[in-house]
Amino acid sequence: MALGITWILDGLEVTIAGLVAEGVRSSASLGLSASDVGLANSAYLAGAVIGALFFGWLADRWGRKRLFSLTLGLYLVATAATAFTWDLPSFALARALTGAGIGGEYSAINSAIQELIPARRRGWTDLAINGSFWVGAALASLMSIILLDPAHFAPDIGWRLAFFGGAVIGGVILWLRRFVPESPRWLALHGREAEAEAIMARIEAQVEAGGHRLEPVPGSAVRLRKRGAPTLADVATALLRTYPKRTVWCLSLMIAQAFFYNAIFFSYAMLLTDFYDVPGADVGWYILPFAAGNVLGPLLLGRFFDTLGRRPMIMLTYGASALLLLGTGFAFSAGLLDATTQTLCWSVTFFFASAAASAAYLTAAESFPLEIRALAIAIFYALGTGLGGVAAPWLFGQLIESGSRSQVLLGYALGAGLMAGAAVLTWFIGLANERKPLEEVARPLSWE
Repeated sequence: MALGITWILDGLEVTIAGLVAEGVRSSASLGLSASDVGLANSAYLAGAVIGALFFGWLADRWGRKRLFSLTLGLYLVATAATAFTWDLPSFALARALTGAGIGGEYSAINSAIQELIPARRRGWTDLAINGSFWVGAALASLMSIILLDPAHFAPDIGWRLAFFGGAVIGGVILWLRRFVPESPRWLALHGREAEAEAIMARIEAQVEAGGHRLEPVPGSAVRLRKRGAPTLADVATALLRTYPKRTVWCLSLMIAQAFFYNAIFFSYAMLLTDFYDVPGADVGWYILPFAAGNVLGPLLLGRFFDTLGRRPMIMLTYGASALLLLGTGFAFSAGLLDATTQTLCWSVTFFFASAAASAAYLTAAESFPLEIRALAIAIFYALGTGLGGVAAPWLFGQLIESGSRSQVLLGYALGAGLMAGAAVLTWFIGLANERKPLEEVARPLSWE
């Protein structure tokens, strides 16, 4: 829960941003257009990109645990500040700072997941935690049903209160994070073997207290040499010279899922209100089944990433997402759907897409050396979101504002094409990382 809260908060923020779009557009103090709302959402993603790079660089130097409080603290302040914004620039700035806190969390959290979870369950655990994004989406939907109802709150107040929800949840998690240990791998690598040994001894004692017997682990002849913090040259060498195919593969997965998700989800509420005349206060009801499909996907499919393997499951989830989105787009363009059937189609599509998106983070996190893991995650997140995600909300805002179903279909076709391309690339250069220790997947730079 303490690790997954990052995704819950991101799901909360992204969903709130979509659900309050109508309230923000009709707000007496803001009065933004659909493209203005898309621009602010793009500012959130741009902030997440910058935050991921900066805090990812720090996480490899300062450790995973220290970054937990710093990035979460930035998020708390920024999301609360969003409630007091008065125009487009202030709203966009607050959203950008909120995104920076969330983006910074990605690097430290995904590094910790990889380095604390046993190899035989690493895939399923990672997908389940990343899929908790949609728990936040469901919470935001329930909040919006009350806060965006004009019978309870004025339109200019409800959306402001909605942003406070994330700050309240985040405040609780600041306390819960105290119980998450630092990565023993990171500690040992930085000459803090005694601390790493103490954490492992505590974990082993808890397991044995639960009635399990741990067999002695044979010693290893491998040594790690002490070295300074990795330089940007080390990062460039690992990504471009040592593992160039992995770099291309991870980048394709991240770009495809970033465009796919950000294009559809940031514009979800506007599409329902503009094309299906769904009242803004009722949009939350349509998010709930959509969120359920997204949560169930990683939970039910995640185990197969550790049994059937990474490559076949990535091809399946990315390929199925592409076909289902394209089919939904054609049905929408032809006017065959209403608000309910549109939601059901999206729910089925994102059952697979949620597992695909989580698999992209899993792949980027486990495929590169320990010393640069957090920064590598940040780079792929930044490039994927920057190239595939930042422009997506603005683009779909423009397409929806045009009022043309065929224009929106073009956006869906682009997202489906990117997902299909990533599935094909996986066939040629994908890796079988399942059930392998991280040090076997990618040796540390300090390996002797």
